[in-house]
Amino acid sequence: MEFTSIQQLLAAYQSGEITPADYLYSQWKKAQNDQHNCWISLISEAQLDGYLKALRNHKPENKPLYGVPFAIKDNIDLAGLQTTAACKEFAYTPGQSAFVVQALIEAGAVPLGKTNLDQFATGLNGTRSPFGACKNSIDPAYVSGGSSSGSAVSVALGQVMFSLGTDTAGSGRIPAAFNRLVGMKASIGRISCRGVVPACRTLDCVTLFAHSVEDIEYLLPIAGQYDAGDAYARDFSESDADIVYLSDAVRIGVPKTDNLEFFGNADFQRRFELSKEKLAANGAELVEMDIQDFLDAATLLYQGPWVAERYAAIEGFFDEHETQCEPTIQAILGSASKFSAVDAFNAHYQLKALKKRCDAKLKTVDAVIVPTSGTIYTIEEMLDDPIQKNTDFGYYTNFMNLLDYAAIAIPADNETEQMPFGITLFSDQGSESKLLDLAKAYIANEAVSVGESIDETMVIAVCGAHMEGLPLNHQLKDRHASFIDKRRSASSYRFYALAGEGPKRPGMVRVNEAGVSIEMELWEVPTSRVGDFLAGIPSPLGLGKVELDDGTWVTGFICQASAIEGAKDISSYGSWRLYLTNNS
Repeated sequence: MEFTSIQQLLAAYQSGEITPADYLYSQWKKAQNDQHNCWISLISEAQLDGYLKALRNHKPENKPLYGVPFAIKDNIDLAGLQTTAACKEFAYTPGQSAFVVQALIEAGAVPLGKTNLDQFATGLNGTRSPFGACKNSIDPAYVSGGSSSGSAVSVALGQVMFSLGTDTAGSGRIPAAFNRLVGMKASIGRISCRGVVPACRTLDCVTLFAHSVEDIEYLLPIAGQYDAGDAYARDFSESDADIVYLSDAVRIGVPKTDNLEFFGNADFQRRFELSKEKLAANGAELVEMDIQDFLDAATLLYQGPWVAERYAAIEGFFDEHETQCEPTIQAILGSASKFSAVDAFNAHYQLKALKKRCDAKLKTVDAVIVPTSGTIYTIEEMLDDPIQKNTDFGYYTNFMNLLDYAAIAIPADNETEQMPFGITLFSDQGSESKLLDLAKAYIANEAVSVGESIDETMVIAVCGAHMEGLPLNHQLKDRHASFIDKRRSASSYRFYALAGEGPKRPGMVRVNEAGVSIEMELWEVPTSRVGDFLAGIPSPLGLGKVELDDGTWVTGFICQASAIEGAKDISSYGSWRLYLTNNS
């Protein structure tokens, strides 16, 4: 059974259309039969049974990613499987999963295994692996894009619903473009890199691949939980405020014609012009921009001392095992020795000056659109000229990490008779919400509502510590939730003061008789923030359907019936506030 979105899969679980066991086993088998060199290792049947057993203690409504299969690029740790970074001699078995992987598992997602990549995440094409060149999902004669090759192709082929990649120079965007996917390179530090084999530690980002912008929007808050243990992590919660645009029309920067490079690919050139026309038809104001400073910054990544940072990431291993690395990787990392500390400082000075000019240009527009890649090559073409053709792929991507920008890569069109062509929207660090809205509007072929997010919302009923003025209300307001109304539940519930650490909480349990009506508040929450809100709700509480006193049903807090053992029945109060007032 094929599902096109995470929400569709979750709905199928809740309706009983399919069970997690049936679906996950079928996806695991599909991955085992992969013919595109997507995977380096898969979890065992016993490990899959373990994940399923853990899910049986919860309901779909209690876990935002309940039973959703995903793939992990094999430079990101997953406890129980080796991390190879596509180098067998480098392999090690981690004692724990990377922070982001653990966050996804705790939200109910199930990792099926580790995916193929350009060795040590050094490359944008997907052919630099001893585990075989990863083949494009649309035409296996073409490159998949890299370095997050298997992560992208496993999603494109429907083996998993989403995947984790990494991005230092475009590795989370190029494979998205070549496989008709959405790829999000959030700001540096938004998604923790703790438990990731570094490429350039100061630039590395963990990225997300999915079929839709909506899935990326749902995943990002869950994957992007702040990690105080990551030295490069940054808390972007304040940047998720209401979106503000510069003027009545969304202003999109477009490169000047002489900035553009398509490497002889007239089809991609034509389709980029069409993408600009589509933006204009949707009401965007196109602002021609000279992006030469951006392109100059891009050259620093491989022609400057940041190559030495790649070498620093695996220095001990490379010095002892250089000949066991892929020949192209040997050539790239072997060139690091020519750079000195003086070169590094001088390059940083140059980058700082370029960033100042680039930031000034970026402030004049709401976002900039560029081709994700100016062309695509067959695997044979790539292997004939591996350095230069890989460099071609980085023309529009290499500068974004160096300049600390956020970016989302999306399909530019639905032309299926040609190889996929993608565009990238980018803006300043912390601009993910704006980029997601712009991407959704582009794909839906509609105008962005200036000054107003096009995000959908969900009404959630709360009955305890999340009510106005109580200790956990900030968890709603931090997610830009809005108070709607005070209401009461139907007279079908018993009310309990739960035991446990932290803020005092009540639990509502639906009963067949002797029920009472409970005081509640209705809050409107952006749909994109429901996932990370739910991820922070501890057992035995969760979100489910609650009946109101007028017979309507809304999403609200429910409690597992097993939790009332040892809890105090406070049904006679009919209100958490009243109970607190009388028991303070």
